[in-house]
Amino acid sequence: MNAPHNRSPRSPSGSASAAKPFPWFGLVILSGAIFVCVTSEFLPTGLLPQLAEGLAVTESQVGLLVTVYAGTVVVSAPILTTLTRRFDRKTLVIVVLTTFALTNVLVALAPNFAVVVVARMLGGLAHGLFWAVVGAYSGYLVPREQLARAVAITSAGATTAFVLGVPVGTALGTALGWRMAFVVMAVTIVVLTVLVVFFLPAVKHGVELRTGEIPLPARKDKSIPGVVLLCAIVAVIMIGQNLFYTYIVPFYTGVSGFAESSVSVLLFVYGGAGAVGLILVGIVGARYPRASLAGAFAIVAIAVTVIGLVPEQRIIVVVALIVWGIAFGGGPALLQTRMLQTASVRVRDQASAWFTVSFNVGIGGGAFIGGQLYDTVGLETLPFFEASIVAAGVVLIVASDRVISRRRRARVEPQTSEIPTIPT
Repeated sequence: MNAPHNRSPRSPSGSASAAKPFPWFGLVILSGAIFVCVTSEFLPTGLLPQLAEGLAVTESQVGLLVTVYAGTVVVSAPILTTLTRRFDRKTLVIVVLTTFALTNVLVALAPNFAVVVVARMLGGLAHGLFWAVVGAYSGYLVPREQLARAVAITSAGATTAFVLGVPVGTALGTALGWRMAFVVMAVTIVVLTVLVVFFLPAVKHGVELRTGEIPLPARKDKSIPGVVLLCAIVAVIMIGQNLFYTYIVPFYTGVSGFAESSVSVLLFVYGGAGAVGLILVGIVGARYPRASLAGAFAIVAIAVTVIGLVPEQRIIVVVALIVWGIAFGGGPALLQTRMLQTASVRVRDQASAWFTVSFNVGIGGGAFIGGQLYDTVGLETLPFFEASIVAAGVVLIVASDRVISRRRRARVEPQTSEIPTIPT
């Protein structure tokens, strides 16, 4: 949807922003921050069996760490975003990265499962604020016409987390123990924080008003309905995705029969396929954004269904895993770009916060539902549940695109129909 028509706010970067050089290095630093954030979030997924054994709990209980983390994000992100809206954006990035490092140290030293839960809750607090700030940061560094390009670069951090971060963390945990994996994660975050301090450009995130202009309350912003609808779509799709992905390690070892030592390789393959998907987004997504978004998640549903149908056919499972990774790899970048293009400048930070909330509703809700299904109807059913829920998300995307198209046509048609006719 469009920003309010009465008085459009000026871009925080000013009209000369388009003349500035493209901020490659700053965006790469942001990409690195996203890399450590996503790796830290999903590291327990790759180390699920080791954590369960080391903490003397069940694998489904370890899966609930993802739910606890995501639930904390859901509760805290909007509040922390509001409370910190006047704070310097770069300073907040440094604060949350430091908190991430601390939480990983706490997990590495945790004597029992309860301490790990507390540490993950602290990480969830930092995570919600992180995405509210970093999710909108690229929008302040580049003009609107360069958003897709900027988001593709920063989204590479999340893809790299799945390509390298989680698989390497899983391999470290298997070889040296899960505690050492979290120590290495903490050290990596500290190094990245130093780079942010010295090399990430600061930004102005306020909205400059023209003389005599009255600020519009965020709740009356005309882009809000579009943001809400997009957040609902994100929540549905991520519930489906994480319902299965959270328990992918026990599925591959227990249902498909892969050796535990090969799991890190499978995760690497999935992440590498996601990198290919992100590249395809840069090529195809910019030209066909609507079709790419719906098509990508439709392919996810098909690929996961294939895995569920023939879980013991390892070659087919690996091929379907690659297709799944390619299709899903570019999805978050497409959703993030749509969010930045949908939200007006004055509500961009709040929209990023709610966007983060919707993602974590999906991540936490999916992990919780998947855990319940794991314990009741079995791991082998998870692919089918994911496929059906993701397919429902695709239906929502297609339906919302049609509604938007009809509204755009409705705004144009009255103008043409009101042209007076000359009587003959």
